[in-house]
Amino acid sequence: MRWPTRIPLSRLHPAVVVSGLIFALAGLMFAAAANTSQGTDLRAQRAVELRDLVRQKADHVRVLEQTVTAAQASVDDLTAGRVGDPAAVSARIGIAGLARDAGLTPETGRALTVALDDAPLRAPDDPLWQTMTPDDAIVHQADVQAVVNSLWRGGARALQVMDQRIINTSSIQCVGNTLLLQGRVYSPPFVITAVGPVRKMRASLNADPAVTAYRAWADAVGLGYDVSRQNDATIAGYVGPITMQYADPAAGTPAPQPSQ
Repeated sequence: MRWPTRIPLSRLHPAVVVSGLIFALAGLMFAAAANTSQGTDLRAQRAVELRDLVRQKADHVRVLEQTVTAAQASVDDLTAGRVGDPAAVSARIGIAGLARDAGLTPETGRALTVALDDAPLRAPDDPLWQTMTPDDAIVHQADVQAVVNSLWRGGARALQVMDQRIINTSSIQCVGNTLLLQGRVYSPPFVITAVGPVRKMRASLNADPAVTAYRAWADAVGLGYDVSRQNDATIAGYVGPITMQYADPAAGTPAPQPSQ
């Protein structure tokens, strides 16, 4: 009897070898699945497990949302002064009563606006220009401060320079011909707006020696000085930091009392 000749693996076509390996792997996978499932439907079981997991996570999220809502309500109560230490509640009420005087709330009413501007450039051969220095033709910090102080003395209830509300801790500084105010830099013209009694503020400007000196110099060299009235203007409340870094309350200063 003649045995069939065995074909060496090296002579088998690659496709035949690959197909054989795939079938063998598939058989192993089916056997493993049958052994694991033990007659049950794995897909249905996994769907049930996933549904249970989603339900558990949804319940957890619901609990967290309730916790956040309760915490936010507590924060709102503390902020509004409805609960908490009586001394802290009293302090908050006192602070709220001082918000307007501190410049933290908007102010609306008739207003006076003052615009200060540098002098225009002149021809190099202009005799007046030849006798001046660059500092003579620009608006200085003292000029802006003089107008601001004069408007305060005239009864201004709220005041802003450019687009920023001015409060007791505001600092006006000039760097060259630019204005540095509360961390922001502005170029001329510098516009100062004050809400308050227009006639008294205008009279205060006219009577102020520093403003009068600026106006005289402005007429001589061409600096800008313009005053205009607004019947209805709104100055926004101050939104910057109000904590003093280099000052302490004077000894014996009483704490703010709640407004009645």
